[in-house]
Amino acid sequence: MTARPPGAGRPAAAGGGTAAVITGIGTAFPGLLDQQHLWDEYFDRRCGGDRVARRIFLGCGVRTRHAVVDPRHEDVSGWSTAARMRRYVRDAQPLGLRAASAALADAGVSAADIGLFVVVSCTGYSTPGLDIQLARQLGMSERVRRLAIGHMGCYAAIPGMGTAADFVRARRLPALVLCVELTSLHVQPVPDGAGRDLEQVVAHALFGDAAAAVVLVPDATDGLEVLDTTAVTAPASEQLMTWQVTDHGFRMGLSSKVPEVLASHVEAATTALLDPFALTLADVKGWAVHPGGPRIVDVVEERLGLDRARTDPSRQILGSRGNCSSATVLLVLERLRDVLDVGAAAVGMAFGPGLTLCLALLRRR
Repeated sequence: MTARPPGAGRPAAAGGGTAAVITGIGTAFPGLLDQQHLWDEYFDRRCGGDRVARRIFLGCGVRTRHAVVDPRHEDVSGWSTAARMRRYVRDAQPLGLRAASAALADAGVSAADIGLFVVVSCTGYSTPGLDIQLARQLGMSERVRRLAIGHMGCYAAIPGMGTAADFVRARRLPALVLCVELTSLHVQPVPDGAGRDLEQVVAHALFGDAAAAVVLVPDATDGLEVLDTTAVTAPASEQLMTWQVTDHGFRMGLSSKVPEVLASHVEAATTALLDPFALTLADVKGWAVHPGGPRIVDVVEERLGLDRARTDPSRQILGSRGNCSSATVLLVLERLRDVLDVGAAAVGMAFGPGLTLCLALLRRR
């Protein structure tokens, strides 16, 4: 990974100027599923009673998660991509509306005052998209700027938040970032032959559905100020994590080498984020680590020297919600917001295809 030099790209607000502050967070979830029941009533039969698959599925750190599709009652594994996209349009819209409305209410901001609306998703597409549909439903101005971020995967909330923060600083107008992910639409067909497909077992075990939104406003006195965001990509790592469009939905590729590569780079990437602000790892009081899986959280803990209490919010989200792709880091951030003291620094980090590590530095106001 190539880290930027200390001081490069430091946002104006850090030295006095307009600050971009998260003042509202909203979330929404579809129906709740129990991990043990999913295995017993669907995936056990699908995997032919494979003991290794069972150990992976039940040992991934997920106890419950949410889904618009319960495979026990509605098996979409044979659906075409077109059918899955039609279902995405139907279910993503109300879920996104709930999360966005909750974030606006939490911030005390009218939808009509939003200057930029960022919508993030890697699990479904349509045109006109969610950005257009929800802007109308929420009552945004016809002049609102819109940005749709697609297919960036689990780290996409952070570049979305960084873009929104830049807009807030430059235009002095509020922005809304919404992540909507319906991973349950992408259960893959049962593989041909007798060979194991353990990558798909991992994917089907980890991922859940959710929508999460944040509102950023200029110079608010109470909230989480976005000081900076960064991104670094490991060279020649493209095949370690993939999200490919197939005739039967989107197929996840996950190499067992992902934690090893992250372990090699997470400390340098985090230090590069903190250095321009004269902060060290010890100065960071809150950690919103994307729980891509239990080993991912373990690696961050080990490499950054964090005690277990620092990563508990991430493990709690993994256990109760699963990995909800781009929405997940915002779910963890919501847990941190109310426990940070004024002036405390926090770091959000998420990982995805590339292999890319995105980070955000925040400060409690």
